[in-house]
Amino acid sequence: MAVLEVRSLRKIYVSQEANVPSVEALKNINLTVNKGEFISIIGPSGCGKSTLFGVIGGLNESTSGEILIKGEKVRGPHPSIGMVFQEESVFPWLTCLENVEFGLKMIGVNKKERRTKSREMIELVDLSEFENHYPGELSGGMKQRVAIARTLVMDPEIILMDEPFGALDEQTRVILGEELLRIWEKIRATILFITHSISESVMLSDRIYVMSCRPGTFKRTIDVGIPRPRSSSTISTERFCEVTDQIWKELKEETSKPMKITSCEIEKN
Repeated sequence: MAVLEVRSLRKIYVSQEANVPSVEALKNINLTVNKGEFISIIGPSGCGKSTLFGVIGGLNESTSGEILIKGEKVRGPHPSIGMVFQEESVFPWLTCLENVEFGLKMIGVNKKERRTKSREMIELVDLSEFENHYPGELSGGMKQRVAIARTLVMDPEIILMDEPFGALDEQTRVILGEELLRIWEKIRATILFITHSISESVMLSDRIYVMSCRPGTFKRTIDVGIPRPRSSSTISTERFCEVTDQIWKELKEETSKPMKITSCEIEKN
């Protein structure tokens, strides 16, 4: 069953300056995601990946097209969607536990229930020993685990992750990737994952969408086809190398194109 559908999505940033052209960021985006899938989106810098997630997550409006969650058209934030960002998003004045339970507190969940749920999520991300620590006492990877737990505790059906490991060193990134797979295999939420890392996308995903240069659109869809569960030994398999090579060729073709700012008009209909 399709839990998320994006149909003919287009996004134009309209300039308020008379001499500055409007910019078409996304064009003809079509995406169908089934329940429990892990989907990655990869593309060159500036191709509109984060713009796409912003529109799906209800942070930005599209110029045209539609988004459906379980067949229902939506426009704006939706309770079925949770988001994890690259930027550090934990509150420095709250402990790990208080950060995780923040969303539940905002919607009026009583203290006992939110503490129980939050501790379950903290245990899931392997931070039980640090629930009373403040973010300043945690590493970058641990802070991202807090952010993931804070999203999971709201029980979203769809999780959008915008380069959640992008600011971390390579070793921490690999470790958290494996942790994310472990968590996903337990909760089986639907995940859309933005990354610049080819190997990360292949390791994590069921399917990968490769985006073109701006205006961003999906130029190729690749079914990963690697059995689960996966581990560090997966990277030495023939299929892993095949998929990695396919993505690299697609991205190399796009990154060799000159970056252009093209003017465009918003359709009147």
